[in-house]
Amino acid sequence: MTTKLKETLAQLESLGNEKVRAMHKKNGAGDNQFGVRLGDIRKVAAEIKSDDELAMALWETENIDARLLAILLFKPKKLSRSEIDRMVRSANFAQLADWLNNYVVGKHPDKEALRQMWMEDADSWAARAGWGLTNERIAKDADGLDLSALLDRIEAEMATAAPEVQWTMNFCLAGIGINFPQHRARALEIGERLGIYRDYPVPKGCTSPFAPIWINEMVCRQS
Repeated sequence: MTTKLKETLAQLESLGNEKVRAMHKKNGAGDNQFGVRLGDIRKVAAEIKSDDELAMALWETENIDARLLAILLFKPKKLSRSEIDRMVRSANFAQLADWLNNYVVGKHPDKEALRQMWMEDADSWAARAGWGLTNERIAKDADGLDLSALLDRIEAEMATAAPEVQWTMNFCLAGIGINFPQHRARALEIGERLGIYRDYPVPKGCTSPFAPIWINEMVCRQS
């Protein structure tokens, strides 16, 4: 272990917070974590700025906080497709997976090839990333996507999908309903019939992830 890695891990450990540790554990993280607030991780990343070697060393520790920091230090274009694939499969905590997908995968030049591969993958975290990238295309660049076929898959697979996959599949269901009026009625019907996230607890002022509520709320805002 290099001196820089030891110093960075010590800094993260010093920023650990018991409430954050408990929250992460409740949400599926293991014990290999310090419980650093996300804002503090961002501050540490801003101090370091960029260090590819340190970033990979932090990732290899498998510590949640070290990996979150690594994500902010990576330069996506410098990572190979196989490295991205390996990291996605090992990011088995939702907060970690979301940061990886937003800050690294979503900026990688091979993300479309990876999306297509992950959409057919049995690994639940790879599938989550694939559906996440598909949701990005639905919102920004849907040309070439077969939206009817995507709805077919959601209708057939979402009810029995792993929770981590359900989440991003649901984003796609809502995205299709929000952005494509010709598919809205079917998206609403699928969401209503499946009932996934119907009773999801939502803080005051936030929109429910239950697709029919989400779709109708966003469509109303657009009008």
